[in-house]
Amino acid sequence: MAKKLYLVTGGAGFIGSHICERLLRDGHGVRVLDDFSNGKEENIEGLAGDIEVFRGSVVDRSLVADAVKGTYVVFHEAALGSVPRSVADPLTTHESNSTGTLNVLLAARDLGTRRVVFASSSSVYGETPVLPKREDMKPEPLSPYALSKLSAEQYCGVFHRVYGFETVALRYFNIFGPRQDPESQYAAVIPKFVTAILSGRRPVIFGDGLQSRDFTYVDNVVEANLLASEAESAAGKFFNVACGGRYTLLDLLSKIKETLGSDIKPVHESPRPGDVRDSQASIEAAQAILRYKVSVDFDEGLRRTVEWYRDSAR
Repeated sequence: MAKKLYLVTGGAGFIGSHICERLLRDGHGVRVLDDFSNGKEENIEGLAGDIEVFRGSVVDRSLVADAVKGTYVVFHEAALGSVPRSVADPLTTHESNSTGTLNVLLAARDLGTRRVVFASSSSVYGETPVLPKREDMKPEPLSPYALSKLSAEQYCGVFHRVYGFETVALRYFNIFGPRQDPESQYAAVIPKFVTAILSGRRPVIFGDGLQSRDFTYVDNVVEANLLASEAESAAGKFFNVACGGRYTLLDLLSKIKETLGSDIKPVHESPRPGDVRDSQASIEAAQAILRYKVSVDFDEGLRRTVEWYRDSAR
């Protein structure tokens, strides 16, 4: 396979850094565009010398153009990824997620990049009671974050229809795995649960804990991105990326406690505004068009993740 040059926006982040590692393993050239507001130096320090880093934000059109120039495909992972933060500050979320995506699309279209693969979100579906969520369902975003992802996703579709530029959007469902940041107030639930138990603190559940999610190990997402970058009939479309299962937060906590040998009890706090009650994906479209398969199931992914955090705490 000929060596190609890829740009990963948000490449120092949780998902982006895993994509970078995979591209390097496959023998490709890798650029990273990251302002390190969410991404961490340590996530890519092992890749130093093998990647080119552009420091700054996707809001900076000139910098985006510099980073995009000469690339084969852009994996656009950069975003402000929190529902609560978007509720508190919708303007910054919009600028990063919607305007930032438009900047990436414009640069890629004008500078000869073949395709942009955009990281969208399951949050675009909102509180639709029908499960599993299918791509043909009407989006009903509940938060500024969800709306920003939907608008960016729509920009991708418009760029394909109007300009003939190739785009693919992937709707991520609750991604987890090594290197996910547990320290942020906006951190995802799995690293928060695991690190709380490891440090002897009671994990916090917002609500009754019966809300459910389609938790998806990060290796599956990396594979979906690579497939989406090449699938011939995928351009202009959007796809769910998940495992197709559903677990409540109480189920999740029980599995983590079992793995760690803990009997600690959670603390229940009030539900958060904008949070979806239940989420589960249909992955039939991704299976049919991207040839996507779940390579790491929930239990194995959770085992690997808990081990990583346990090793990191030593």
